[in-house]
This record gives sequence, structure tokens and C-alpha cells, in this order.
Amino acid sequence: TGTLSLLCAVSPEPVTAHVINAPQFIFPPHSQSAKPLIVNTYNGFIRLVPMSNSAKAQWTPTVERIAKSRMTSFAQTANEPGDLHAWSIAQPDQFWSLVWDQCGVVGEKGARAYVAPQAGASMSTAQFFPDARISVVENMLATTGSHDALVAIDEVGNRRTRSWNELRERVASIASALQARGVVAGDRVAAWLPNSIEAIEVMLGAASIGAVFSSSSPDFGANGVLDRFGQIEPKVLFAVDGYLYNGKQFDCLERLNEIRKGLPTVVETIVVSSIGTVVPEGAVAYNDFVASGSNTPVSPQRFAFDHPWYVLYSSGTTGIPKCIVHRTGGVLLQHMKEHQLHCNVQPGDRVMYFTTTGWMMWNWLVSVLASGATAVLYDGSPSFPTMNRLFDFVDQEQLTLLGTSAKFIDSARKSEINPIESHSLKTLRTICSTGSPLAPEGFGWVYEKVSTTVHLASISGGTDLCACFVAGDSTSTVYA
Repeated sequence: TGTLSLLCAVSPEPVTAHVINAPQFIFPPHSQSAKPLIVNTYNGFIRLVPMSNSAKAQWTPTVERIAKSRMTSFAQTANEPGDLHAWSIAQPDQFWSLVWDQCGVVGEKGARAYVAPQAGASMSTAQFFPDARISVVENMLATTGSHDALVAIDEVGNRRTRSWNELRERVASIASALQARGVVAGDRVAAWLPNSIEAIEVMLGAASIGAVFSSSSPDFGANGVLDRFGQIEPKVLFAVDGYLYNGKQFDCLERLNEIRKGLPTVVETIVVSSIGTVVPEGAVAYNDFVASGSNTPVSPQRFAFDHPWYVLYSSGTTGIPKCIVHRTGGVLLQHMKEHQLHCNVQPGDRVMYFTTTGWMMWNWLVSVLASGATAVLYDGSPSFPTMNRLFDFVDQEQLTLLGTSAKFIDSARKSEINPIESHSLKTLRTICSTGSPLAPEGFGWVYEKVSTTVHLASISGGTDLCACFVAGDSTSTVYA
């Protein structure tokens, strides 16, 4: 760390910035008309990359919006001179301790926020909050009341909800029912479920007692599911009888029979009825399972910061998908930071990300509960019956954040839709795009055809950290 001053061809005057140990950072523009300077560092070498002259400012936040953002509030509390990002890397103990406080994490923080690796040791030996005790369920269900915690909509428009109080009661019942089946901390609970209320209830019920949750989407074939769940040896399996997609109904029971045969460690299979089929022999209906624990509700337990929460999987393009275990505190804290600071999620917001349970964005979406926001779930095709479907949800559900993919935005751009004319979209503050880089044409289309006031963030993350490498900043100009 230190200060770097350079005179180079990409700038007409010396450029000064704080040097940090990071793969990439950005010099702010030295004038209103100048563009940011992208800086890459690697093994002691520094490469300066001027933003393309073709890059254009697509959106600039108002002074009022910047002042009201959670990023600004965080920066003011940090009260650190210079670059906030540089400080976060140079002082990880101070930064993450402040994130815990400012984001409102519920739990026992402990005296230490960060323990650096010993000299010569791997970076992976660093510890964060080694004295902390935390429950993701306490954090996600900290909000109370009869208003919506979850809204779930299927492709034909059936809409279901769970209030915060209802969700808390059902999670306590599920935790009890799991314990009655012999599930203890560290056991695995597998869910072959769509993006639904039940998937979230099961995850929270498992996390309440320290069981490790893993999910897979019902569009996966039996072999794909067994390649994943077969490695983690789950004790309990939750599955769905079928689902709708692109106007068609798909029955899952035949594949479920194969999956059950391939998971000898499963002591109980619980089936969610989505298309109304009969629960297969030897399985239990989901509502009956929940009811079995209603008389003996179990409160959430706190665990160490590094206690396992999720198992996700690599893509499987180079062989059997590889298991990736994610810890309780790391994922929760990272998600709360990304939601609140980068996406400016506020209590009472309504967030939808188009995803399935087989993609890490499902885990990311669920965590908005910890910021007091409502998670709006959609199970179906984003283009059925028209490409306007996701924008219909913005108005119908008063969404404040809509998450989708660069592929969807490109498809919408090539269609004839014009949401800025056909929809109100007055509640929408943020659009997140991920899955692949968003092309400049995609940025242009959003600001021309969707909204001139929305913060469009092309974010990038990964299954390997179940979070973002690159996220948005609602206090800065969007370029493309």
C-alpha cells in the first residue's frame, strides 16, 4: 500500500491513486469530462487501461439519491479519508467489523473481526470473526409482522404469500420435524425444488438446527441430480411432483423414483404437490411434514461463523460437478453488504431475481430477507406468454429491484417491447444483470426502452464464493 504517481500517455497530467493489493481498481476521472482509468495489477506489474473513448455515460445519480444511499451512509460512518475500496482491503478488520454493525447483523460478534495468516501461510488460513456466534435464521427472520416476507408466482399467475410471522412459525415447525427424523447439525438436507416458498422454508428450517442445505432445480435430469446429491449423502430429500415451463407441464415423479433409489442415505422423502399428483408410496406430503412439527416448534440455534450453511456445485463441464461448501457467516455478511451497500436495498423493498434453485443467484436472492426486504419468487419462463413478463411483475408486485441475465436483456432488446411506454415501473430503482457481460447495446436499450432513472448494475460473481466479485455502486455514473 502507498501512493502512486504516474505520468503516462493515457493521462495529460500526473495521476495519483492509492495502491492496493488487488487485481483491479479504478482511478476516478480527474474532471467532469474525463473517463475513469482502469488499473490492473498482477505480480508487481501495473497495467493502465483507459476506458474506451466510445464509452458513454448512460446514467448519473442525482445528488439527492447519492445522499440517501446506504453506500454514502456507510462511507460517512467509516470516516476514512481517501478511497473507500482501498481502505476496505488495507484494513479488513475495521472494514468487516463496520459492515457487521452497519448492516445490522444479529448475533454475538466477538472481540476479533479478522486474524491474518501467519507469515508464509496460505491466504486461506485467515480467519474472520473467529469468536462470533450467529444464526442465519435469526437474521433472515428479524422482521416481524403480517406483511409479505415471500411472494411466489407460477407461470399461469397463481400467487401465494407468506407473512413474516407465518414464515417464522413454519420454519420452527420444519426444524422440529427434521429433528424428529434424526437430523442434527452437520447433516445434509437436499431439495429438488423449484424457486418456491417451500424451498426457502426448508432451507431456513435446516439452518435453524445447523443442517447443511443443498438444492437442485427440477429441470435437472435424474443423473444430474444424483451427480450432485449423491456426493453429499443427504439424510432427508425434499422434491416436487412437477412444474410448468413455457406453457408446458412436466411430471417429476418418474425421475424422483430414480433419484430415491440412488440416494441410500435418505431416511425420508417429502413431496411438494405442485401439479396435483398423488404422493408416491413411501413418501410424505409436504404439508403433513410441516404439521408434524407444529406442536413442538424449535427455535434457531447459533453456530460458529464458519459453520457450513450451503453446498453448491461447479458446472460439471469437466466431469462430475464438484461440491463447494459455503459457511454461514461469510455468505450472510457478504450478501448483506452487497444488497445494502451495492444494491441499496432498504427495509420494505421488494426484490425479484429471475433464477432457479440450481443457480447461486437463488441463494443471493433469499438473503434479501436479512435486510428486511420481501423476496418475490417466479417459477416459469421469463418470456411466457410475452417478453414483457418480468416487467409485468415490476408493476404488479411494486418491485424495487429486478434481477435478470444479460441474455434476457439482449433478447428483450431484439424484440418489439417498449416497457418505458407500456409500463409504469415507478417503483423500480435497480436492475441487476449477470450470467455474462452486458453489451453496451444492452445498457443503451435499458436506458432508452425501460427507464431513464434506474441504476443498471452489470454484476459478476460465482458459485465458488456464492457472492459477487464485481457489484454495482448507485452513487457513481454508469458507463457503457
